[in-house]
Amino acid sequence: MTAAARLPQQDRSRATRARLLEAAISCLSDLGYQASTVAVVAEHAGVSRGAAQHHFPTREALFTAALEHVAAERGVELQREVEALPADSASTAAVVDLIFTLFTGAFFRAALALWVAAAAEPALREQIVPLEARIGREVHRVVVRLLDVDEELPGVRETVQATLDLARGLGLANLLTDDGKRRRRIAAQWARTLDETLPRRD
Repeated sequence: MTAAARLPQQDRSRATRARLLEAAISCLSDLGYQASTVAVVAEHAGVSRGAAQHHFPTREALFTAALEHVAAERGVELQREVEALPADSASTAAVVDLIFTLFTGAFFRAALALWVAAAAEPALREQIVPLEARIGREVHRVVVRLLDVDEELPGVRETVQATLDLARGLGLANLLTDDGKRRRRIAAQWARTLDETLPRRD
């Protein structure tokens, strides 16, 4: 079979994999980990269970791949959103608001479902812990770049991490009720705090 003949099949395989990853995040967010079996995810993705298991032999492999996939996409999206801001509005406040938004919505709920499940399931935890560490480092680097600060200066690394920890805590507060109004007030105050305390690059 020629490369040209194989290409449509390769495209279909990539599309199936992408649908499974998106469906996995959606199921985790809406149904939780226990209810999100491979069969359920496959049904939501519109593919057979056999096709799902061809791409991801285990449920742990499916969900860790989904988390990694969406985290990478969100990082790119965050950068794109900041770059799309008008020059006069690409302020600390705008950056903080975008960071806080990262910890709301389906992706955050899906990640939280995996964290809770991983606390009780060693096989899942073995995959989630190093993945979360890597995602955390990548998000941290993105935030350092967006805030345009020098992480080598005393206190900068800790302040950036505090920003992410604050965003995560506010995301938890938003799980059961819409906490948007309070979150926006805190985001505005935190942005002022960052402007007053973070040394910027020259």
